[in-house]
Amino acid sequence: MKALVLSGGSGTRLRPITHTSAKQLVPVANKPILYYVLEGIAETGIEDVGIIVGETADEIRGAVGDGSRFGVDVTYIPQEKPLGLAHAVLTARDWLGEDDFVMYLGDNFLLGGITEQTELFRATRPDAQIMLTHVPDPTAFGVAETDAAGRVIGLEEKPEFPKSDLALVGVYFFTPAVHEAVDSVRPSARGELEITDTLQWLIDQGRRVESSIVTDYWKDTGNATDMLEVNRSVLDRLEHRVEGAVDEESELVGRVVVEPGASVVRSRIVGPVIIGNGACVEGSYVGPYTSVADDCSVVDSEIEYSIVLPNATIAGVGRIEASVIGRSVEVTPAPRTPQAHRLILGDHSKVQIRA
Repeated sequence: MKALVLSGGSGTRLRPITHTSAKQLVPVANKPILYYVLEGIAETGIEDVGIIVGETADEIRGAVGDGSRFGVDVTYIPQEKPLGLAHAVLTARDWLGEDDFVMYLGDNFLLGGITEQTELFRATRPDAQIMLTHVPDPTAFGVAETDAAGRVIGLEEKPEFPKSDLALVGVYFFTPAVHEAVDSVRPSARGELEITDTLQWLIDQGRRVESSIVTDYWKDTGNATDMLEVNRSVLDRLEHRVEGAVDEESELVGRVVVEPGASVVRSRIVGPVIIGNGACVEGSYVGPYTSVADDCSVVDSEIEYSIVLPNATIAGVGRIEASVIGRSVEVTPAPRTPQAHRLILGDHSKVQIRA
C-alpha cells in the first residue's frame, strides 16, 4: 500500500503568509502541518510516499528530503497546475501502479492519525473508503449524503444547498478501481476533476464506497483562523519541558516548553506555550496558545493566542492577540496605539505600531 500526499496548492486563503512559503509548511506548535501528515502515514506502516508538488516544489523538497527522517521513502511527483484532487490521482497514475493507496491532503490536520482507518481499509478493502465529519458550514466542503443505514448514496462539491452536514475529511482510501473512475469523469464547472465526482461514479457503478465518522479533531488549515485553532489543539497536548535558559526573575505557569538555545528573561509565560530554539523572550508576557518559533525575539511586549514564525521580532508593542506573524517580520512601536492588535503579516514585512 502507498500514500499520495497533495502539496501542490498555492494556499490563496493563507496569503500573505503563503506568498513566500508553501501552505503545507506553515507551522503549528513550531512544526509544519506536512510533518504531522508524514508522521501519521509512517505510523500506519506505509513506507512508499508520493508527494504531489507544484510551484513550491523546491521548498517542499528542502523541508522533507528523502523522507528518511519520518521513516518513509519519498518520491516527488510534479503537477503543472492543481486541477482538482482527482487530477492529482491522474498525475500520479504511473507511480501508483496497481497498488492500493491512501490520498492525504498535505494541509489537513487530523488529531490521532489515520492508523485505525488504514487497518479497517486493509481488512475490508472496499473500492473506496472516505472519512466524514459534521461541520457547521458544509457549503465550503465536499458533502456526503447518506441513507438510513449510513451508507453513502451521493456526494457534491461545495454545494449551494447541502443535503447534509457531513463534510469529507481530506483523507481518502482507494483500490486501483479509482483509476477507471478518474478516466470516466469530466471537469466540473470549476474546470477541475473533482474527487466527489469520482466517488459518485464508483457509487453509480455499484462499487463499494464505505465511510466512517471522524470524532477526533480535524481541520482543513485553509486560513489564519483555522491555523490558530489547530495550534491551540496541538499545544493542549504539550508536556512541560525546559531545556533553554530561564532566569530567576521569570515565571513559567502551566505547560510551557522552552527549547534548547532559547532564553526567557524577566518574563511571564503562561502555558500552553512553546518557545523555539534560539528564541529570546525578554521583559514580556507570553499567554496561552502561543507558538514562538526558532530565532524569534519578543521584547517588552505581550502576545497571546498567536503564531510567530521564525526570525520574527516583536519589540516594545502593546498586546497582540489572535495573530499570525510571518517569517522575519518586525513589529515595533509607533505613537498612540490601541491596547490590542490583530495582525496577519506576510514574510519580511515591517510594521510600525503606535505605542
